[in-house]
Amino acid sequence: MPDRPRINVIRRFPDAVIERAERDYDAAVNREDIVWNGDDLIAQAQGFDGILSSSGNKMPAAVIERLPDRLKIIACYSVGYERVDLEAAKARGLIITNTPDVLTESTADTALLLLLAASRRAREAANMIVDGRWAGWEPTQLLGVQAGGRRLGILGMGRIGRALAHRARALGMEIHYHNRSRLGLDLEQGAVYHESPRGLFSVSDFLSIHCEMTPETEKLVNAETIEFLPENAVVINTARGGIIDDDALIAALKSGRAFAAGLDVFAGEPKLDPRYRELDNAFTTPHIGSATVDTRNAMGFRALDNLDAYFRGENPPDRLT
Repeated sequence: MPDRPRINVIRRFPDAVIERAERDYDAAVNREDIVWNGDDLIAQAQGFDGILSSSGNKMPAAVIERLPDRLKIIACYSVGYERVDLEAAKARGLIITNTPDVLTESTADTALLLLLAASRRAREAANMIVDGRWAGWEPTQLLGVQAGGRRLGILGMGRIGRALAHRARALGMEIHYHNRSRLGLDLEQGAVYHESPRGLFSVSDFLSIHCEMTPETEKLVNAETIEFLPENAVVINTARGGIIDDDALIAALKSGRAFAAGLDVFAGEPKLDPRYRELDNAFTTPHIGSATVDTRNAMGFRALDNLDAYFRGENPPDRLT
């Protein structure tokens, strides 16, 4: 119908998401999945009332200020929004939304996967099978670090951090955390609160990162703070790559100061630091934290719910600006 709002779906999202978008809107779909940024993104915004975007679409002030007046809302297909200049969006009256809540369980599953794979040397073990180097069971072959009885430090005890804590308790891990503020007893569930990252790091046999990427948390895991970790610590990151100083973590992995790392996110991804590929004690995955059919569909539906609310004249439930 010609009176339907016109939206640009600027990534190739799951089929169910695209089908709903095309059903309810006059929707253009980027089926080639080209990642538009800069001038290309501005060109793709012309003639549309709304955009369904992804975290790969960068929207600094220089882009937002040149977007067409007709464009009123950008629904981000992600929880994180650090690539969007929210102040610039506010200044021009552009609504930005995100998709909280829906990827909690899948990301916590991925954090647990990384925790276990890194600590049990899964990369080395898998490569031994693939390369045909396994000669049989040996008493001291590929000895790892057992999770049970160890202390798990959670940096950022939001929904995903708490979901990981729930899983880790089943392994017999002792839960510690640092957050901007202490949680209530009902949410702590017996976890030990630390007022500073240093206090948390000092007890973290396993450190799992779940905080937001902000100027305060950028490279929070660095040469100085890594020294606070216990010997043979394992570092896990499913949040944002920039929270880790790659030089410092790679040095710790090479020297044995850290036992292993499990990383799903990287600074500058997909162009991650190539040195990680050379480290047997770095178990790496390509940003798969939310990569289940259920979760990726739910993210798209949540983004469309925000668009639906706006075009009905209501306040979008996940409005950021």
